[in-house]
Amino acid sequence: MLIKINPLTPQQRLIARVAQVLEKGGIIAYPTDTFYGIGCDIMNKRAIQKIYQLRQRNPNKPFSFICSGLKNISLYAKVTNYAYKTMKRLLPGPYTFILEGSRLVPKIMLTKRKTAGIRVPQNLICLALVEALGHPVISTSAKTPDNRVFDDPSLLHDFFGTRIDMVIDGGPVPGKPSSVISLIGDRPEVLRRGIGDVGIFE
Repeated sequence: MLIKINPLTPQQRLIARVAQVLEKGGIIAYPTDTFYGIGCDIMNKRAIQKIYQLRQRNPNKPFSFICSGLKNISLYAKVTNYAYKTMKRLLPGPYTFILEGSRLVPKIMLTKRKTAGIRVPQNLICLALVEALGHPVISTSAKTPDNRVFDDPSLLHDFFGTRIDMVIDGGPVPGKPSSVISLIGDRPEVLRRGIGDVGIFE
């Protein structure tokens, strides 16, 4: 199902419909401030496993997930004063921060070192979805097996078909990856340069 949501003023009744799909273990595709992403409720292990199959991804490489803001992040990660100040400067925005996960994060979402990738995208649809669901949403870019990304939600819908329960058309997205920064041990390390400016870490 393809559903059009206004990226500037997301319609709450449509956000609620998508949240219901997530609550029932559904898989969705949605716009972010980088790519179109594929996601599900972080608390639904079966849905997470479906996304691993969909993306043909090694289960030892956990997906990142989307929180609605800094307060939300502090529930799912151990946030030091340094990490808080750093993220407050840059979020919402096209960054993925690597932090130590809290006990609320399912084991399937953590690396062997108990870390997790966390995002707060500058996209009102994303943030509204997490708020409506009440849990973070898994985030992995919508790609074909040969790593072709989708910038058109209707093409994405046609490609994945019934393997995805709902595709949100939220308009155009940049089509470039987030910058990935580890904040483990309060020692920032740029793991990937994306569209988020990493100048303050250099």
